[in-house]
Amino acid sequence: MTSHPTQSKTAHTSNRPTNSYPMWSPRFWHGMRTHVWWKLVSGNRFRIAPLRIPLAVGVTLFTPFNDLMAGLQWCVYGRRIRDAKVAQAPVFILGHWRSGTTLLHELLVTDTQFASPSTYQCFAPSHFLLSEWLMVTFGGFLLPKKRPMDNMEAGWQLPQEDEFALMNLGVPSPYLRIAFPNTQPQELEYLSLRNVPAEELSRWRKALQWFMRALTVRYPGKRLVMKSPPHTGRIAELAKLYPDAKFIHLTRNPRKLFLSTMRLWQSLDEVQSFQKLPSDAERKEYVSVCLQRMYESFDAGRKEVAPNRIVDVSYEELVADPHGTVKMLYEKLDLGDFSTVEPSLNARLENHASYRPNKHSIDPQLEQEILSVWGDYAAKYGY
Repeated sequence: MTSHPTQSKTAHTSNRPTNSYPMWSPRFWHGMRTHVWWKLVSGNRFRIAPLRIPLAVGVTLFTPFNDLMAGLQWCVYGRRIRDAKVAQAPVFILGHWRSGTTLLHELLVTDTQFASPSTYQCFAPSHFLLSEWLMVTFGGFLLPKKRPMDNMEAGWQLPQEDEFALMNLGVPSPYLRIAFPNTQPQELEYLSLRNVPAEELSRWRKALQWFMRALTVRYPGKRLVMKSPPHTGRIAELAKLYPDAKFIHLTRNPRKLFLSTMRLWQSLDEVQSFQKLPSDAERKEYVSVCLQRMYESFDAGRKEVAPNRIVDVSYEELVADPHGTVKMLYEKLDLGDFSTVEPSLNARLENHASYRPNKHSIDPQLEQEILSVWGDYAAKYGY
């Protein structure tokens, strides 16, 4: 599988920022500490588009606040974080972007036995234990009501990908490409952790473990549910760090998955980037390569996980029967008494009933191009 879908047959991508996300709203880069931010911008030789200079200035002015708050949190909570134990086996939700991981994440955490990192905690991982109450109480107006890529609800307290937290803690991440798509190394080795130097791999492990211990301090006695698509190819490493962890892996029809992922990266590039946006062809190349890297590592790594610790779920069955799917996961992974969470789950599903996912149409030529790249994925998961 070496070819990649061509530029034709897709909608034109604008290089102008989207109007759905106000320029003054915070981006994830605002949660970085000074040394992390300066390493990012200097590593990209300060190649910032003129229209994005105000945004970059805003991040620069905000980073000293993160330094101050991180220092205060270390003084107040440092020992507690260091000594915290992730006592209960965490649950990791895996799967390619746009495969239903966000929906499942939000459904699972309706169970009060679970806890999950929120948007704010991933935004400010170095000091959320001190500052979260202030932002959640008074800063809700800073975020739009809907996510730009799919119109799902947005908010500081909603579950979020811990990859953003790792990135803001200074760990190399494929997500750094969003800030500088034209000059930032793509860090694709971090989709699998293969060929990552031993010292850097140790940094990654320590950052993840530190963040999960900080969450344990925030949610004592709770079982952590973590969701991040880049973790899909890291399943072997996660199984080593947390030997009793449970894994839920989601899949989706690659025809829809490809188009939805293209929309995701376009939205993130428009909102978060400091540079001129990539072309559709460049974005397609990135989307194609990411899935191949991710699933080569996932297919090898899941062999190290006992069958009773991992369940495959399709996006299609999750959307068609979310109640039945969640119940099945409780039974197969021994997640607890489903009857205790059923009322809150049903309430969440009623609230979600009005949501309508984006529709994607595809012509036969593009379908063949997608399957030429993702044919192994399609065959393996019955698409």
